[in-house]
Order: sequence, then C-alpha cells, then structure tokens
Amino acid sequence: MVERRRRLRVFRHIFRYRSFIKSFGYACTGILYLFRYHQNMRLIFLMGIAAFLGGIFFRLNGNELAALCITIMLVFMAEIINTAIELMLDMVTRKYHPMIKMVKDVAAGVVLLAVINAVGVGWILFGRKVFPH
Repeated sequence: MVERRRRLRVFRHIFRYRSFIKSFGYACTGILYLFRYHQNMRLIFLMGIAAFLGGIFFRLNGNELAALCITIMLVFMAEIINTAIELMLDMVTRKYHPMIKMVKDVAAGVVLLAVINAVGVGWILFGRKVFPH
C-alpha cells in the first residue's frame, strides 16, 4: 500500500499540470516577443498565411496541404532558432568576434536553407496550378 502511494506521488510529480501550464505560458511569451520585436517573424507569418490560403484557393489535396504546412513550420522554427542563437550570443558580448559572427552567419544560413526549401516546395505545389501547360 505504501509502495502504491509512493508510485502515485511520483506519477503526480511527473505530470504536474501547473508546470505544464507555466511552460506553455513561457513559450507563448517567447512567440509574442518574436512577433512584437522581430520584423522577419511577422513577414514569415504573413507569407505562411498567404501560402496556406493559396493552397486552399488552388484546392490542394490533403497530402499537399500537409507538405505545405510542414514547410511553413520549418521556416518558422528555423527563424525562431536563429533568433534564439543571436539573442544568446548578444548576451555574451556586443564586441565583434569572428567566431560569434560565424555562428550567427551559420544560424542565418539555416533560415536561408529553409526558405529555399519553401520556395522549391511552393514551386512544386503551385507551379502547375498557376502556370498550366
């Protein structure tokens, strides 16, 4: 009986709703910060909405819409990671350092690759609908 209570206590500790709600709140705060202070995130969001609405307008099928949504989310995540890296490195120092510049450039490269991928996916999904033979 004591062992069962102990296991239940551990189980409750693992699945605390309060900590989940707090974590969710912190994540929402971070996303709101990005929208409020980073123009690139607002632009990516608007382009993502436009692409999704374009997918609905051109009546993409379920698999095509899923690929489009995954691609949009990939660009979002790349920009979020890039911004997090830049903010963290700015906390370390504001002075120029070649390695910090390189890390920031690599992080920006991730966003560039995600955008290039998005353009390719967009061309595959929308190209034949916008430019029929």
